[in-house]
Amino acid sequence: MATIKDIAERLGISVSTVSKGLNGASDISESLRQNVLDTAVELGYTTKQMRGGSPRRFCIFVENMEYDTPEQFGYDIILGFKQLAFRENCAVTVIPLTPDFQAAEKYDTYMLKNGYAGAFLLGLALQDPWIAQFNDSTIPAVLFDNYIRKNPAVSYVGTDSFEGIDDAIGHLISLGHTRIGLINGSRNSMISDRRWQAFIDSMTAHGLPFSEDTMPYAYFVPEAAKPHVDKLLSLGMTAILCGNDLIASGVIAECNARGVRIPEDLSVIGFDDIPISAQLTPPLTTIRQDRLELGKCGFYALHSLINHVSISTTLLRPQLIVRGSTGPCRS
Repeated sequence: MATIKDIAERLGISVSTVSKGLNGASDISESLRQNVLDTAVELGYTTKQMRGGSPRRFCIFVENMEYDTPEQFGYDIILGFKQLAFRENCAVTVIPLTPDFQAAEKYDTYMLKNGYAGAFLLGLALQDPWIAQFNDSTIPAVLFDNYIRKNPAVSYVGTDSFEGIDDAIGHLISLGHTRIGLINGSRNSMISDRRWQAFIDSMTAHGLPFSEDTMPYAYFVPEAAKPHVDKLLSLGMTAILCGNDLIASGVIAECNARGVRIPEDLSVIGFDDIPISAQLTPPLTTIRQDRLELGKCGFYALHSLINHVSISTTLLRPQLIVRGSTGPCRS
C-alpha cells in the first residue's frame, strides 16, 4: 500500500507538501495539489477513512434523473441505498452531476481528496467524461444501467431488460398483436441500446416483423412521443412498447388528443412502473423495476467491491404489471 512518503519521493517534494495537497491546504498551488492527487491515485494511496474509518463515507452521483420526491424515478433507488448504508453506519452524500463537473474533476482524485470510500452513480450517458475514466479507475464504483468491461473496481446494477421486454411482447401476442412498435429512450444511453436489442431479439424469436422505422429513438420524457405516434399508426402498429413510463404517458396523451382509443385502437406498454403509471387514463400496463431493491443492490455491490469481492453485474428480475392500457388487437 502506497504511503505519503512514496508520493513525496515520486514527485520530489516534501512529505509535508504532500500532506497539504491531500488535505486541501490553501498555501500550495492548485496545480501542485492536483499533481499530488493524481500521483496518489496512480500509486494506489488511500486515506484512513477510505480504508474503513468510522463512519465510512459514500456518495451517490446523479445525472439526468429526478429524485427529490417519491413520484420521481430516482427517489426509491437513493432511499434503498441509504437504508442499507444507515444499518452499516455509513454516511451518504448525494451529489448532482453534470458533464462540466466531470470535465473539471477526475473521478479518482475527487473521491480521494474528499475521503469517499466508493460511489453509486445514476443516470450517466455513454459520452460522459467519467465513463471513459472508469476503465482504469481503482476506487470502487457501482453504475446504474452502465457497464464497464474488465475493471474489478467497477460494477453494474440494473434490471433485466431482455426478460422484461420479452414478457411484454409475449403479453401483446397473447392479445393478438403482431404489429408492435417501440419508442425507445435517448441515444448515447446503454440502457436504450439494450432495450433496442431486447426488442429485436424478442420480435425475431416470435417471428414478428420490425424495421428501424418502427423502433425510433426518442428521449425519456412525455413530449418525445408526439412526433412518433402518427408515424407508427400510419405503419399499421396496433401496439407500442415504450422505453419508460414517461414516454408511454406521452403516447396516451397524444392518442387521447387525436381520438385514438386505448386500448381499443392501440395498446401501450411502459417500463419502470413509476407512481403515475396507475393514475393515467387508462392505467398503464408496464414492466416494473423494483427501484428500492435496485438501491439496496447498489449498496451490496459497493460494499462487496470495497471488501475485494469483484462483482461484475447484478440484474434484478422485472415484473409485468397488466393494467388497462393493453387489450385485444382490433380486427
